[in-house]
Amino acid sequence: MDLDEVADELYGLPPGEFVAARTEAARRARAAGDRALAGEIGALGRPSTAAWACNALVRDRPDEIAGLVELGDLLREAQQTLAGDELRALGTQRSRLLAALTRQARVLAARLGHPLSEAVAGQVEETLRAALADPDAGEALLAGRLTGALSYQGLGPGLGSRPDLRVVPPPRPARPATPAEAPARRSRSGEDERARRAAEERRRAAEERRRREVEAAREEARAAAAAAEEAADAARAAHDRAARAAERQQELLDRAEELAAELTRVREEATAAEGDAGRARRRATSADRAAERAAAEHDRAAARVEELERAPLEG
Repeated sequence: MDLDEVADELYGLPPGEFVAARTEAARRARAAGDRALAGEIGALGRPSTAAWACNALVRDRPDEIAGLVELGDLLREAQQTLAGDELRALGTQRSRLLAALTRQARVLAARLGHPLSEAVAGQVEETLRAALADPDAGEALLAGRLTGALSYQGLGPGLGSRPDLRVVPPPRPARPATPAEAPARRSRSGEDERARRAAEERRRAAEERRRREVEAAREEARAAAAAAEEAADAARAAHDRAARAAERQQELLDRAEELAAELTRVREEATAAEGDAGRARRRATSADRAAERAAAEHDRAAARVEELERAPLEG
């Protein structure tokens, strides 16, 4: 077992699992006969909630934390060279980066099941500010093994007091190896190399995961933009169809009014024609009666003529 390896594992655990895991690691060290290592493991401090959130942020966003520390170097260089414009621009970038990283820490902590209160989030931001202001604090943050929040009481990058560093102690110094210990030391050196390779693999995996996440987010943004454009086209088409339908509706309403007016006129004409037909029928009836009377008079006149023709002449 190696203190670095154990510490790296412990400070990557959720807050509630730290103590039990530390106890188990110390027990394994004692069982292996390394009481000194067991004592060092037992002395590892349990991280506060703010320190745990910072350690988790370093593991989840290593490139962004490294960028924060690098920005601190740029700020100190700009201050030393009195580059006012550059200093103001970097100061603006600093404020934005601190706010963004603090938000990321809160989102990450909530995703891991340990939401941060406003007070703890303030401690996280203060730790990030200290890491940006002082290179030692930056290295402590990048180690991902903070036990408590960092604070900085200086007047600016490179000025004022040193930050209050709370980080796991470095590994114990190596002592000269006896001939009997040499094989074990070489074995431990091999374990260190494997641990370093594993850490490098984790870092690369984290970078690859982040690259995939960024690419996925970009793809989602492109898909959302395409969907929005498609929806806008569909909305414009729907508006066009609605306008055409409204125009057609007005045409039909106008035609219906014309037909209604035409129907009224035809009904009026039919009513008038019905009156004319009634009067014509009455006149026809009268004419029929007159014709009948005239025929009767004609018959009577013809009979009188015939009667007169047959009658003998007198004297």
